[in-house]
Amino acid sequence: MNKITTNLDGAGKKIGIVQSRFNSDIGDGLLAACHAELLNLGVKPEHIRIATVPGALEAPLILQHMALSEKYDALIALGAIIRGETYHFEVVANESARGISEVQLNTGVPVANAVLTTEDDEQALMRMLVKGTEAAQVAIEMANLVRAL
Repeated sequence: MNKITTNLDGAGKKIGIVQSRFNSDIGDGLLAACHAELLNLGVKPEHIRIATVPGALEAPLILQHMALSEKYDALIALGAIIRGETYHFEVVANESARGISEVQLNTGVPVANAVLTTEDDEQALMRMLVKGTEAAQVAIEMANLVRAL
């Protein structure tokens, strides 16, 4: 059996991050955790580029531009969609997730999706550090896996 092992070595990797500014306190927490973990995994600060967008629905377009630029080994989407009293939550959550998935499937560039979808601010605050850290790990692992294949 020829099994590809998990590789979290970020040395030499170039990572693009798209962060939603809506619910910015959560987004900033996600970004801080993600950035710290990327550095911990060996990604150089100058190899991390961050673009911000108004909200989660705008993220897929910028992720697609980044992916098509061929400058990045992996991308990361950061943001928070917190349930309100209208159907808008479902539209934003579903369409942003669909768009993010389409970017990676259409371009072959891995995209770690750390756009939180929560019932309230408390849930988002509880998840942001873990999800930010995990997004960095997913991006590096998937970049290495794609390269190994």
